[in-house]
Amino acid sequence: MNWFVDLFTQNSVAHTILIYCFIIALGMALGQIQIKGISLGATFVLFVGLALGHFNFNIDPVVLDLMKNFGLILFIFSVGLQVGPGFFSSFKKGGLRLNGLALLIVALGAGTTIGLYYLLQGRVSMPMMVGIMSGAITNTPGLGAAEEALQQLNSINGTPMEPISLGYAVTYPLAVIGTIVVMMLIRLFFHIDPKEEELMLKKQNDNDDKPAVLTFRITNPKIDGLNLAQMKAQFGHEAIATRIFNGTEVLIPHPDTVLHCSDIIRIVTRDVNAASLEQLLGETIEYEWKDDDRNLVSRRIVVTRNHINGKSISDLHLRSAFNVNITRINRAGINLLARPNLTLQVGDRVMVVGPIEGIQQAEKMLGNTLRKLNEPPVVTIFVGILLGILLGSVPIYFPHLPMPAKLGIAGGPLIVAILLGRFGYKVHLTTYTTISSNLMLREVGLCLFLASVGLSAGGSFIETVFSGDGLLWLGLGVIITIVPALIVAVIARLMKMNFFTICGLVAGAHTNAPPLAYANSIGETDEPAVAYSTVYPLVTFLRILTAQFMILIFA
Repeated sequence: MNWFVDLFTQNSVAHTILIYCFIIALGMALGQIQIKGISLGATFVLFVGLALGHFNFNIDPVVLDLMKNFGLILFIFSVGLQVGPGFFSSFKKGGLRLNGLALLIVALGAGTTIGLYYLLQGRVSMPMMVGIMSGAITNTPGLGAAEEALQQLNSINGTPMEPISLGYAVTYPLAVIGTIVVMMLIRLFFHIDPKEEELMLKKQNDNDDKPAVLTFRITNPKIDGLNLAQMKAQFGHEAIATRIFNGTEVLIPHPDTVLHCSDIIRIVTRDVNAASLEQLLGETIEYEWKDDDRNLVSRRIVVTRNHINGKSISDLHLRSAFNVNITRINRAGINLLARPNLTLQVGDRVMVVGPIEGIQQAEKMLGNTLRKLNEPPVVTIFVGILLGILLGSVPIYFPHLPMPAKLGIAGGPLIVAILLGRFGYKVHLTTYTTISSNLMLREVGLCLFLASVGLSAGGSFIETVFSGDGLLWLGLGVIITIVPALIVAVIARLMKMNFFTICGLVAGAHTNAPPLAYANSIGETDEPAVAYSTVYPLVTFLRILTAQFMILIFA
């Protein structure tokens, strides 16, 4: 049995893998336990790692550092790749207001942390305050960025590395509860009825990009005799005519198709333009359009060919080549109007209308090979990580800082992943990953990072919490969690923002998924998830930079 004891006690490759597998497996199993529908998920990996670290299950420090940093890179890069396509569009319209409020939460959180540091007159060091703040806002990338900045600073000063992950581990669990408490307090203070908020959301749902599929009977004599291009010029807005019934047969309209009174036409346009289109054409009617294999059919085709990535709909010339029209596009669950200048991406699901022969030709051009989507873009992932590390290593000089700042292995890969997610098609890189594969990569990276943090901090965790400043750290974390979020939530409500939007804003600003699950459980709307995804990319980016700058300026 000596071999079995050695496997758990002697440093070796098998020992290292065994310890990591045990920590991650047990931590993820415990993380699935739900209390009133809320679970801590991968966070339990950290606590299991702390427990094993306390009992001296040691890993070679070089290997431990490698696993921690590589796990962080995988986690950060997969997050950036997912949020990249919607990162820049999140600053438009209502997203600008949400991101402004999220920015305020980030600023107030940093300000509260700095204020508490001075209030305590240095009893808790600034690096540890940053660790406490990272746990209080459940921001793992921020902790990784802070540790990297601290390591760079200590390598110059020759001082030992402070275990700021202890502060993170102490404050993290209550941060989940604190974020939910903020939501409850807002609901209590303003006497909010979730059912009424849901009804208000339905009335306010006037998303300009939401496509409406309408059927009209042309009754306006001013339209009689005009061709489709002339009608669109009079309308002045985006409109795609998909079918027309002239009393004899169903046709695909072309720009030179002549319209007549009593024709029945099917048009896809923006939801807000429906009333104007009805005023121009005539009455809206209910008409049952049927697919006819001898004439017109509609099919949903998935874009899977790499050479289509980045091309606009007009570049494909589908109408002239195959006599078919693209009417709608579904991208990541969002329906988009098929404008001629809309750029296609691998993974888009396009609705195509036309004769069956044309549909088949369009299918060959676009791909529609679902198996292709299951192949992960390995080249893109590792090219992106390579570029991210290079970018993160570039020194950025600021006045009055003891050393140049760097985006590091957290900020560099995040920025490159966001840019690749949005513009990767321009350099012929496929960035599409299925939700499941992206989540797998992200969870593996996060688990490796948290297990490493737990093992490195576990030796002094119990002593710190119960005989050191652990209770003080816990109190500081609760203040940092609740106060900034509550202030901004009150401001948002005074701005007449919907309660569910506020819940998504608060959860997203804390990059905290369990409170989002709570918000989703109290209503039947996806508004919390929409708000969460709107602010999450910017907040993740800002949290990383904020943690680094607080270390470099105050440490």
